[in-house]
Amino acid sequence: MADQPNKNDSSDLEYIGSQPLREGQKVTSSKSQMLEGSVWMTAGSIFSRILGAVYIIPWVIWFGVYSNQANALYAKGYNIYSLFLIAAIAGIPSAIAKQVSHYNALNEFALGQRLYKRGLLLSVGSGIVCALILFYGAPFLSAGSESVVPVLHALAWAVLIIPTMSLTRGFFQGYQEMGPSAISQFVEQLARVGYMLVTAYLIMGVHHGDWVFAVSQSTFAAFIGAIGGFLVLGWYFLKYRKRLKTLAQASSNELVVSTGDLYREIIAQAIPFIIIGSAITIFQLIDQYTFFKIMQMTSSYTTDILNTMYAIFAFNANKLVMIVISLASAMAVTSVPLLSEAKTRGDSRAISQQVTEAISLFSFLMIPAALGMAAIAQPAYTLFYHFSGVGTAILEFNSYVAIVLGVFTVISAIMQGIGENKLAVRYFLYGVIIKFIAQIPLVMAFSAIGSLMSTAIGFAFINWLILKHINDEYGIDYQVINEHLTKIILYSLGMFVIAWGVAHGMYLFMNNESKVAALIVALVAASAGGLFYLYCSLKSRLADEMLGSRASRLRNMLRIK
Repeated sequence: MADQPNKNDSSDLEYIGSQPLREGQKVTSSKSQMLEGSVWMTAGSIFSRILGAVYIIPWVIWFGVYSNQANALYAKGYNIYSLFLIAAIAGIPSAIAKQVSHYNALNEFALGQRLYKRGLLLSVGSGIVCALILFYGAPFLSAGSESVVPVLHALAWAVLIIPTMSLTRGFFQGYQEMGPSAISQFVEQLARVGYMLVTAYLIMGVHHGDWVFAVSQSTFAAFIGAIGGFLVLGWYFLKYRKRLKTLAQASSNELVVSTGDLYREIIAQAIPFIIIGSAITIFQLIDQYTFFKIMQMTSSYTTDILNTMYAIFAFNANKLVMIVISLASAMAVTSVPLLSEAKTRGDSRAISQQVTEAISLFSFLMIPAALGMAAIAQPAYTLFYHFSGVGTAILEFNSYVAIVLGVFTVISAIMQGIGENKLAVRYFLYGVIIKFIAQIPLVMAFSAIGSLMSTAIGFAFINWLILKHINDEYGIDYQVINEHLTKIILYSLGMFVIAWGVAHGMYLFMNNESKVAALIVALVAASAGGLFYLYCSLKSRLADEMLGSRASRLRNMLRIK
């Protein structure tokens, strides 16, 4: 264990505040910290999302003719659960990450750790209250659908434990330690998917039982996964326990904050995080409670057909698109503590630089990922579900919408990092109004795609307001962003054309309804497009500007001059 630093040695204190939990680490720039954090969070999030999508292949097979109905039921239950989970978590993890980072920058490590302990009491209490409301309020929340009730009962158990797990992730993130969060997230998903597949196989594949009961067990898997993730975080906490104690002893202890003030601080910071954190879920709930009513008033479709349509855009396509959006989520989590530190120092120039870097890095990752998903929409949808022209079209359109949602995820986190929570909430409410205004005419005209269009319009409006405010207050180097964006869009479009052309060319000779063929087409097309984007990025040195020395090593390894 490292020697305890001298409180009067500013260089030691700067080192402690930069990367306090891992010994032997050098002080790094904010860009390096953001990149390292993004790598951890992106890896954890991507692998988790892939696991959360791959299970669909056998799951759909075992549910057979009930698969679309099961997906619709799953989506209805999960949308309600997500809102309750966000309420139970209450934005506390992100608020804790922000405030812990703030206190660490002031060399008040003990105060940050005390804040975490007080937050534990809040997270446990909110988890119990929200779980009870979700469980006993299920009949009222189901909107008259009896099959939703057992699903909500199963999900209530996860609400008990996930808030405390999320709070601990936020604590580590406040120290710019993204590894514990990423690994626990992956283990959580692994345990969840394992339980889902075993129960789905036994109930539907072996015993051919009740599909509603099988869906309920698939949702109860969230509780099983939470236990796995929580155990990983507990191991990390024990690993860093001595280091945390050393940091607490090295604190300046110049700030005196009462317990009541700590609770007020947590709650004041958390409330905006609840609203912003649930933004996408709120838009999905608007779809859930309005789509069926609008379609029933303006069409003659049966309930089963409407459930199928809803399953395609709200669950099937959304499940795959969330893999792409997780790139933005990973960056968003990383940026909050870094921006909070810069805000604490009053360093407007650093804030401007970090915002510019975050937007550039987001564009470098998100745009090709979204266009790549759109290019292989047909084989991807066929592989995970079944061949469907409608499903393919919705997945392709939703892939473009994902870019808008990703931008919101990153820049709303930036607003939170710089303490502009209330303004971010106000802008979001404007977007909700836009969503409501656009929802009815667009759903009437375009049905399922209309819901996605109104979502894109609402979030695009929010994004414009946020970017305008950040630029007015701190300045965004749009010249640098535009230079990067021009290359990113050009290479991404080239990648899209190649991947789309390869996919459709291969389907001239392959069965478009075969899952094996879909897997081959998706892999070959994605590889061809991805290699083109990688080559262009390395050849033009764009990757160096985004990834630093990592890109140079990769270029040398691939012998690209």
